[in-house]
Amino acid sequence: KLADYYVNDAFGAAHRAHASTVGITKFSQKSAAGLLMEKELEYLGKALQHPERPFVAILGGAKVGDKIGVIRNLMKKVDALLIGGGMAVTFLKAQGEQVGKSLVEEDKIELARELMKEAKDQKLRFLLPVDHVVASKVDVNARVQVVNSGQAIPPEMMGLDIGPTTIEAFSEEISRARTIVWNGPMGVFEVAPFAKGTFKIAHAVADNAGATSIVGGGDSVSAVQAAGVADKITHISTGGGASLEFLEGKKLPGVEALTDKR
Repeated sequence: KLADYYVNDAFGAAHRAHASTVGITKFSQKSAAGLLMEKELEYLGKALQHPERPFVAILGGAKVGDKIGVIRNLMKKVDALLIGGGMAVTFLKAQGEQVGKSLVEEDKIELARELMKEAKDQKLRFLLPVDHVVASKVDVNARVQVVNSGQAIPPEMMGLDIGPTTIEAFSEEISRARTIVWNGPMGVFEVAPFAKGTFKIAHAVADNAGATSIVGGGDSVSAVQAAGVADKITHISTGGGASLEFLEGKKLPGVEALTDKR
């Protein structure tokens, strides 16, 4: 026996079955979650199991492939799903839209069609960008333009942020929510010309004082901090991969190993 008690407060590593998160519990009489771990499980658990409605999830980031499990699990639980960032482009291509040289996961197009059909069958509000901030390269000095709904993104351009009409539509949906989960930026927010969408969504989430708002993932957390609204978010998750796996509905090894999970 190594110890009488082991306390795990590292939610960010809870999805990993390591010696320091799982193995050590076998050599301790009792093991429990620390205060931070407890808070993470409380907020994320309530959002998935007993959310106050309407429940809105915002997903962004580069690739659909990284968030297939999250999308599938959240589709069973949310009232509205807002998709932005690079991952939205694969859905748009699946709808037959011309997306220029934007990043597309060709091997996920059929899956994107299936997910959109499932959303329609469930009568889920599934919102995709209707306009885009585009440029020929990711550069602070890039010449940008807005491509509106119904227009093709020019062949030499790529979508790098959501446009003003999309910001308005997403913000309206967010304003009605009573539970909000956000994971993934709306564009390449690290580069000034493509930051507006992510920052506007950060403000929309923060401005909804009546909602429980949960932000997870390194980029999203950086975005709310850069937007200056971190103090208005109910809970900022410390776990990137851990929060994603939790949102997928997976059991986290570092949590399951504890004798007292409260």
